[in-house]
Amino acid sequence: MLFFQEFGMAATASAIRYAPEDPNLPKPWKGLVDSRTGYLYFWNPETNVTQYERPASSAPPKLAAIPVSSSVQTNQQSSSGFNSGKEDDKYGRGSDGPKSDSGSRFNEAGRTGPISSNDAASGLGNASSGGSSARGPPSSAAGNELSPEAYCRKHEITVSGGQVPPPLMSFEATGLPNELLREVYSAGFSAPSPIQAQSWPIAMQNRDIVAIAKTGSGKTLGYLIPGFMHLQRIHNDSRMGPTILVLSPTRELATQIQVEALKFGKSSKISCACLYGGAPKGPQLKEIERGVDIVVATPGRLNDILEMKRISLHQVSYLVLDEADRMLDMGFEPQIRKIVNEVPTKRQTLMYTATWPKEVRKIAADLLVNPAQVNIGNVDELVANKSITQTIEVLAPMEKHSRLEQILRSQEPGSKIIIFCSTKRMCDQLARNLTRTFGAAAIHGDKSQAERDDVLNQFRSGRTPVLVATDVAARGLDVKDIRYEYDSSFKFNHQNYRSI
Repeated sequence: MLFFQEFGMAATASAIRYAPEDPNLPKPWKGLVDSRTGYLYFWNPETNVTQYERPASSAPPKLAAIPVSSSVQTNQQSSSGFNSGKEDDKYGRGSDGPKSDSGSRFNEAGRTGPISSNDAASGLGNASSGGSSARGPPSSAAGNELSPEAYCRKHEITVSGGQVPPPLMSFEATGLPNELLREVYSAGFSAPSPIQAQSWPIAMQNRDIVAIAKTGSGKTLGYLIPGFMHLQRIHNDSRMGPTILVLSPTRELATQIQVEALKFGKSSKISCACLYGGAPKGPQLKEIERGVDIVVATPGRLNDILEMKRISLHQVSYLVLDEADRMLDMGFEPQIRKIVNEVPTKRQTLMYTATWPKEVRKIAADLLVNPAQVNIGNVDELVANKSITQTIEVLAPMEKHSRLEQILRSQEPGSKIIIFCSTKRMCDQLARNLTRTFGAAAIHGDKSQAERDDVLNQFRSGRTPVLVATDVAARGLDVKDIRYEYDSSFKFNHQNYRSI
């Protein structure tokens, strides 16, 4: 049986578009183009005001600036909270809920105005009516936001776990510090993804979270951004050990998380080390000894270093289990539990998973305290991604290779294609057969880290457009513009098929 998927051009939020420089436009106004309508509008970065009317002078505009977190304050002051899902999946472990710090360092980072008690409890700063002096541009002119309920319906978000705050549908509503907003906008993001919009306000309340969302949903920033804000509050000595620990199933995913952490934490001077097997321990140990704020690790390598007594986790107060279902599938549960035993019980724990089987529910119940649960899509049913065309062909074994070559020849030159094989040996053999004609390379667990990095870099750049991989090696890879995906044999495990 040969299975293949064609990835369509799914609609994504477009980046901010600046209009051509206008020397007659009063400073500090900037011209922007609404990506939906093509209309020109104007944004004042000092007051965070947007308007369609061209500003006549540098004097303050007639429109009053709206406090960037006013909508957040209104929602947080509601006594009923927000809940768009059912009250299920309880994790009663004798906790009355999280306790939060009474203040935040973000008022020092260019924010104007005091921090209110409501904002302090949520981890959000409060700007005065003058706005913030270093805000990024809004995604479009004001006035087209959905209500929280409508936003959740649109993006199939359901939540449970008591008083859950509403989603933060724009970066302006998050109260992020100026330097972090600049990093986000410079990366081309115009609005949070659904998993980010709903998990950020929960994490900023210091609550535990179980988030169930597919790979590629933006979950990495879903936990990194609140983690950065957590670091701003804690002020630990990084030489005594990390404050944030992220556990990941594979080397590839771990290194991708580190890249994102360093990219978005650069302006905040956040340091991050990555610990994984298949590479020498020496350089990794030196990074730890110098002191890091964040450690991203695979469970096996971190346990090895713990047994060497070369790392201390006594300062960890923000623990993330990324792709928890895959870590359990790979047999890492004993290592995970051993690691968690080294982490203080007074901590915030965030678990991200693509599927929600009973094994994941069990470890979530053991490790998390009264978490909020966030679901993106239906976690109880297998629902096909609407942007992917799926085809199944039943073929005799000797027909598979010729059919695969026929399909590869039908693609546009340079199309990025992933082919899944069930064994490492099959990966190598198929890659050798396809290399001369199509430009293929294999990736699997027996490859060294240097070889895997080289293959991925060639695939991302398009120099090698065909990647042949095992399921485990390819899980969690972040590669854009995939055109086709082929599976040489149908999945025996429907969870593996669902998580691709």
